[in-house]
Amino acid sequence: MLTIPSLQGSVSPEEWQLRCDLAACYRLVALYGWSDLVFTHISAKLPESVSGLGEHHFLINPYGLMFDEITASSLIKVDMACNKLHDSPFPVNPAGFVIHSAVHEARPEAGCVLHTHTRAGVAVSAQKGGVLPISQQSTFVLGSLAYHEYEGVAFRDEEKPRLQADLGEANFLMLRNHGLLTVGKTIADAFLSMYTFENTCRIQIDAQAGGELTQVNPQIVSGVAQAMRVQTGGLGGAFAWPALLRKVQRDLPGYDT
Repeated sequence: MLTIPSLQGSVSPEEWQLRCDLAACYRLVALYGWSDLVFTHISAKLPESVSGLGEHHFLINPYGLMFDEITASSLIKVDMACNKLHDSPFPVNPAGFVIHSAVHEARPEAGCVLHTHTRAGVAVSAQKGGVLPISQQSTFVLGSLAYHEYEGVAFRDEEKPRLQADLGEANFLMLRNHGLLTVGKTIADAFLSMYTFENTCRIQIDAQAGGELTQVNPQIVSGVAQAMRVQTGGLGGAFAWPALLRKVQRDLPGYDT
């Protein structure tokens, strides 16, 4: 068992709440089977009231910890260049932050960026047709989906402008031959989007193992934004987040330490 001193009394209430939510998100990713050992990341942006005027600070996982081990206190605060801003016995992975920093830089409203390498996500990312309009879940994704071509392991800053241009204003990004990425104003929004994205890919792979596919009418896809607002009562990810926190507390308690 890891023994990690609590930071609760050393950070602002706003930062502590963000730490708890992000740690919960990491554990939910583990619970739903989306983690890739220690090799993907979820980043959360601290509000300017915490990081300081004109500064952009982020929370990210300590590199080398499994997602079900991560706690609020073990998360590491970094700047845009992934420099650690406080003492921690754990390293960070600057190469892993390249994609995240590119998205945060291009999308200042992004409070959270969630990236996965799931089996279904990578499988669909390798398909020439990408996400197909064959399920209700896919319609939510297709309403705000972009693609970025594979350029090798993403550790070169020179790739960032191309990734940013491909992402544009989309909230779902399929990284070709690589995986999935979601952008959310909050951690809850990014998680709910990834839940939908992942299920879209799983459904597609399962459906392709059967007979001829039936596609959704394109007009339905064009009206999906309003449908999502109705589905969540206008709350987005916040609608499901309290229930998800209860799930983490039941199944993987200790994230909020």
